[in-house]
Amino acid sequence: MLVDSWQRSSYCGEGDACLNVAADATGVVVTESSDPGGVILHTTPDAFASLTHALKAAAQARI
Repeated sequence: MLVDSWQRSSYCGEGDACLNVAADATGVVVTESSDPGGVILHTTPDAFASLTHALKAAAQARI
C-alpha cells in the first residue's frame, strides 16, 4: 500500500514506539512507525473517531 501522507502522533517522543495515521480512498489506515510497511490497520473514519474519543476520555479520567 502506498500512502504518501503519514502523520505521526503528536504524543510521540524520540524513537520508534509511535503510530502513523493516514487517510486513503478506503478510510483511515494506522501503522507502527518502526515498520510502516508492515501490519496496517484499515478502519472507517467513524470507528477511528470513536477510538480517539475513547482514548482522550480515558486520559482525561486519569487527570
